[in-house]
This record gives sequence, structure tokens and C-alpha cells, in this order.
Amino acid sequence: MSETAGGALTLHAPMTGWVGDLSEVPDPVFADRMMGDGVAIDPTQGRLVAPCDGTVVLVPPSAHSVTIRSGNGAEILMHIGLETIALAGNGFVAHVGTGAVVRRGDPLISFDMDLVLARAKSLLTPMILTNSEEFAWEPSGSDRLIAPGDVIGQVRPLRATAVSLDGGSHSAEFVLRLAHGIHARPAARIAACAKAFAADIIVHVRDRQANARSPVTLMTLGAAFGDTLTLTARGSDAAQAVTAITQLVTRDLEGADEGGAPLPRVRVEAPMDSIPEDAVSGNGVLRGVCAVPGIALGPAVSLEGRDREVTEQGKGVENERQALAAAIAAVSEKLTQSASGGGSAQAGVAQAHLALLADVELLATADGRIADGQSAGFAWRQTLRGYGRELQATGNPLLGERVDDLLDLERAVLAALAGDPAEAAITFPTGAILLADDLLPSQLMGLDLGRLGGMCTAGGGPTSHAAIMAAAAGLPMIVATGPGVMRVADGVTVLLAATFGRLEVDPSADARETAERAIAAAASGRQAARAAAAEDCRTSDGTRIELFANLGSAEDAAFAVSQGAEGCGLLRTEFLFADRQAAPDEAEQGAAYQGIADALGGRPLIVRTLDIGGDKPVPYLPLPPETNPALGLRGIRTSLWRPDLLDVQLAAVLGVRPDGRCRIMLPMIVSPAELRAVRVRLDGLARDRGFAHRVPLGIMIETPAAAILADQLAKEADFFSIGSNDLTQYALAMDRTNPLVASQVDAFHPSVLRLIDVAVRGARAHGRPIGTCGGLASNPAGALLLIGLGVTELSATPATIPDIKARVRQVSLETCRALAARALAADSPSAVRALIPDERATSNRQGAA
Repeated sequence: MSETAGGALTLHAPMTGWVGDLSEVPDPVFADRMMGDGVAIDPTQGRLVAPCDGTVVLVPPSAHSVTIRSGNGAEILMHIGLETIALAGNGFVAHVGTGAVVRRGDPLISFDMDLVLARAKSLLTPMILTNSEEFAWEPSGSDRLIAPGDVIGQVRPLRATAVSLDGGSHSAEFVLRLAHGIHARPAARIAACAKAFAADIIVHVRDRQANARSPVTLMTLGAAFGDTLTLTARGSDAAQAVTAITQLVTRDLEGADEGGAPLPRVRVEAPMDSIPEDAVSGNGVLRGVCAVPGIALGPAVSLEGRDREVTEQGKGVENERQALAAAIAAVSEKLTQSASGGGSAQAGVAQAHLALLADVELLATADGRIADGQSAGFAWRQTLRGYGRELQATGNPLLGERVDDLLDLERAVLAALAGDPAEAAITFPTGAILLADDLLPSQLMGLDLGRLGGMCTAGGGPTSHAAIMAAAAGLPMIVATGPGVMRVADGVTVLLAATFGRLEVDPSADARETAERAIAAAASGRQAARAAAAEDCRTSDGTRIELFANLGSAEDAAFAVSQGAEGCGLLRTEFLFADRQAAPDEAEQGAAYQGIADALGGRPLIVRTLDIGGDKPVPYLPLPPETNPALGLRGIRTSLWRPDLLDVQLAAVLGVRPDGRCRIMLPMIVSPAELRAVRVRLDGLARDRGFAHRVPLGIMIETPAAAILADQLAKEADFFSIGSNDLTQYALAMDRTNPLVASQVDAFHPSVLRLIDVAVRGARAHGRPIGTCGGLASNPAGALLLIGLGVTELSATPATIPDIKARVRQVSLETCRALAARALAADSPSAVRALIPDERATSNRQGAA
């Protein structure tokens, strides 16, 4: 038995190694005992066993840690190494799962010591009593060698019996129905509600608990859809507090989960041994995947290492406290102004950030650091980053996204401490090559992209949102180069040959001269292409190819027309539905579509119906979590599940004037039955509005099923458009948002080209026009392949249209057909690219340089 008299619990060593004081851990979250008291173990063997009898509370998907709850309620966290969550499970094997009942000495996790030591910050393993507010930790000595079974310490309850809920206490239990669990905004709402009462309120879920007044600790619970939550409150208004919070979560927040927009972002580094040591020294070359073709030469500038300098030592406790309070007040005032915008996305974020700034535990932790002599800036940074690590440690990718909220607040408060009215925008030398681990669209929106020459990221994929934004800005970009890119020093000249997936560090004088000539030639070519952009797109032998644009707003439409777009081949209507608490009505949608139609000036407009669902959630469509949302309720499936939304959207499109301006396109169709179901609804709405003609209704070819059934679908669809991004990920069974495989999600893969060939043949069998609106159509080389396969309409990113028109004018239809035939017989994406004459010749010249 592990328990002793009086409810104390004896803990035994969970691994072989040297035990030391927790303060030795090179991470303030553990060393400063933010997560609780305990010890640190330097392991000498790769095996972790149970230190006591109990139940496994949590094993994250990365299997780098495990938490056990003993019979007396003590919770013991064992975290193997530091920053090991970034390994994403590589090197770890879990022998138990959450909920397992274990006995002392049972195996929990095995790990590869060499692999973890090579890739992690440290192997030092904290063993933490996470509920130190309820138990006292009594270690049994340190600086000694231990083995499984050795006594390592005891934990004793601070009170002998559980607190009675009679009298001034109250409790309630309910099932959480928030689609995304308790993330930032629900946590902020709960905390704000709790602060209105005098009672102490605790939220319990899955043997974990949090102070209801602290949004950060509420998030670290990792409470998910379907979890049972228990509220306990003690105080004069305990009953009212429990009633109010229960009502808030079960009535006000359910069905209006506010955090649905962001997709989980996972950062996984490539194996370090795959990056050559000379990759960051003289004439080193890093290889990645082309996201946006082009070439650029300029100084490297990294987004990392741009932290504002702060001194660790303070200038007196009271001075630092006053400075931090003033900085937080200044940031709060600015956020309050943003939050006054009502239901906008910006206002919602501002409200959540205001709640974080008022978080009692964040403020108390920062104040404690200041009391220990730290400066206000250092204390604030270390506090927020400590809580950020806790959020990442939950293993919940959505909560991991909230680390960015803490980073935003860190920067804002530090800017205020430095006397800046707002954090200065990051500026770069003209023509700089931006290097980053990964990029979020929000980060790019804060940069002056016009000053950049190109971009290169360690992770990401060629179809990421950052890559789409880079293409829109006309910036060459490569992705998935691995962590070596972050070793490149700022200011070093780099040559970005994005078309070939190369980043050359400190290129030779000859290489620079060659690159400068190529850049000058490309600039001249772009100027000529823009001058001819308004002309029709035709091959050298006169074959007409319609060149449309992918759009998301009226502003996009105006820009596309200026670049020579002949219409809109894909209007993404999700921009109207995201970041809001209710779907737009018919009038709002109609006004938006009319504005885009007007900006196009009479050119064709193809409107894609709403493509949302498990992989693109919105707050007002609460869906249960899906194991694989890309294969779940999305696209047309969501629209047929909620036909009320579909009918409003169809009616809004039908209202665009003059009649007949718009064609309607359905996403994620996999069978004729889905198309028929929408056709019945569309015809009924058109008839009710007095339409005398049949409204064109087409479909996206985004799945192998649709490509294979194209001949059947063409009997009923009026037109096809190939979505090459989704078609590629479904054909290759690779998630284009997963950095482990994103670099391989390549539309030049022969299997994807063969599916496109099948779809084109199916469309031709019934005389249906077929276009392409995915990333392949925005690549000049891809455009040639598509034309050779029989595609007659391309819909591209507006900024690429002049270059694509110019490229198409240089080749004949027969040349494109011969190229496509050879590509269909190739065995790899690289073999397909090698067939394209201009790319092959330029690649050889680049390699020689």
C-alpha cells in the first residue's frame, strides 16, 4: 500500500536516475513551482513507471507526460524532459491511456533517451504535485541515485476531511455542450461572471480543478465537448453564483461557442540529423517545397529573436508594480475601445484579451515575481510564457492556439512599459527575405509585405493560408525547409530560388550576379505581362482559355480586374459567415454579392455555396468534435444538414442584378443525389422569384469520388471546376494542414493529374465546360499541364494572372497536350516538373551558379 496513516501518500521513484531539487530545472514554470511542488529527476534509463497506485488522469497525444491521481486525491504529474511536446510523440511510447487504473511499478511510458536528448531542451524530468493547495510535499532527500521502488517523498493532506457543502456551500453538475470546450472566450465569460460574486468558486472536470475567476487556469483544464463539469462554491452568495455560471454555460454559451474560426496549428520540426551542418554557413543550401514560384535576393530577416529587450532585475518593488499597473491600464484602455465595436471579430478578441489582462492568477504570479526582485517587463514575460507552456501541455491543439493571445498581450504590455503608445510595426529592409518557423495569416497582416522580397518557413505547406497570402502579394515563397532555416543569421544575404525549393545562404558573387540578372529579367517580364494583361488569354496558336480569379471580397474583385481577370471562377462566400455570432441574412449576403458583381463590371461570377463544417467551424453551428473533420460534416453535407442556411444563400445569389449574372457552384459533391437535392431547392426558389430561365448549377471536383463519377455527374451538372488543393490531399491521403506531410501534398503528383484527366473526359462526354480553381491553376507550369489535359478555364490568384497569360501565350495547344501526356506517364512530382522545358533549363542554370 502507498497510503500511510492520516491519509498521507508515500511516493516511489518512477524511474532510474539522479533526483535533485526542482529549482534545478531550467524552466521557470517548474523551477518556480508555478505548477506545484516536487522534485527533478535526471534519468539514466528510458522507462517511466507508476510512483503509486492510482488512476491515470491524462496522457497527452504526444505521450511526453502522464498525470496520476492517487486514492487520497493527490495529483502527480511526471513530465519527461523539457519542451518535449514539440516532438509530437517521436521517441515516446505510452503503455497506458487516460482513465487506466495502475498499481505502483506498472509501466507508464517508454522513451528513446538518445532521440529525446538530441531534439529536446533537456531530459531533466520534473515530478510535480499539481494540487499543492490541498497537499503538502515532503521530499525524502535529493542529490542521490534512485531506482523504481525507492521512496522519493510523501504528500500529506492540508485538511483531514473534505469540506462539507452544507450551510454556505453549493454545487451543481452538468455536461459541457460547447463545441470547442472551454477555450479563451468562454473562459473569459465564466471568469467575468464569477468575479461578480463574493463566493469562492471552483470548476472540476476529469479530476482536475480550476479557480473560476481565472480564465487561464480554466483553459488549462482542457475541458472538452461532452465532459461533465462540477461547480462548487462557498460563501454568502454561493447558490446564486453556481446558478449564474450554470445558466451562462448551458444556456447563453451553448450554441454560440465563440472560438470556432481558428484551425489547430501544430508545429513539428524535421529531424535535426536531416539538416546538414553547412546549411547555415558559407554557401549552404536549404531545400524545401515551392509554395509560390519566383526568385529573390536579399538580407535574411527572422521573425524569431525579435523579442523586446527587458532587464531581469527590477528597480524597487513598488516602482515595478506601479509601472506594470500603468502599462496594463494603457493596454486595457486601447482594448476597451476595440471591444466597443459590438459583435465584430476584432471586438470579440479584444474582450477576451481584456479578461486575460484582469486574470487574478496571472496578475498574482507576475506580482510575486516582482516581489522577488524582477522587473515589471521580465516578470510579465515569464508569467505569460509560463502559462503558455501549461496550455500547450494540455495536448489540446485549439488551446495551443491561445498561446498567441498571450504573446500578443506580452508584446502590447512590454511596448507600453517601454513608453510606446502601441507596439511599433515590424519593419524590414527593402527586398528582405523573411524567415520564420511558421506563419499565421494574422502575423502576415501585421507586416508591410510590399517591402519584402520573399518568404521561407521551416514548416507549413504549399497550400497553407500563409502561402495563399504570399501568392496574392506576388512574393516568392518556399515552405517545409526544416529547422535549419532558423539558424540563418539576420543580415546574411540569401538567394531564394522558390521555383526550385532552394534557399542558398551567402551565395557566391557569380550566383548573386546571375540571380540579379534573373530578377531584372523577371521584373521586365512582369511589366510586359501587366501591359498585356487586359488582352484575352490565348495560346500561341489562338486557342481561347478563359482566365478568371479566385475572390473573397469586392476589394479582391477590383484588384483582379486591374490584373486582367476575365471574371470570377470562385467566390469564397465563407468571408461573410466567419467571425460572427449569427449567419448573415439574405439582405446582407445579397448586398455583398451585388457589390462583387458590380466590381467585376459585367464579367461572369461563379459563387461557391458555403464551405464550412468540421474543418472550417463557425460559432453558430455547434458540431461535436470530429476525429477527422476533413472527412466529416463539411461543404455540401453541411448545407444539406442545414437547408435553412442553404436556401437563404441561394435566394441571395438569385437576387443579384441583372438576372443571370451569377452561376452557382457546390463544394464537396460526391454523388449525383446531392446535386439533385440542391437542384430541386434552387429551381423552386427561382420559380418563386419569376425566373424564366434555368439557373446554371455546377460542382467542384475535389474528391476522387467526384472525378471518377464525372461522366455521371456531367449528365446533371452544368459545369465543373476542379479544386486541386482538396483533390490532392484526398487523392494522396495527406492532410495539407499537417506539417509532417504538408510538403508532400503536391498537385503535380501523377495520380492527381490522372484524376483530373478522368474528370475532363467525363465532362467532355456530355459537352460540359470544366475549369480549375485550385492552386495548380495559379502556377504557370501547372496552367500548361491543365490546358494540355483539356481544361478550358483557369481561376487563379489575382496577382498571378498577368504572368499566367504571358506564359500561355508562349506555347501552343499541341505543346501543352504533349506535355500533359508525358506527365500522365511520369512516376513522381519531380519527374513531372522535369518535363517542363523552361523550368528544367532555369533549374540547370541555377544549379550551375
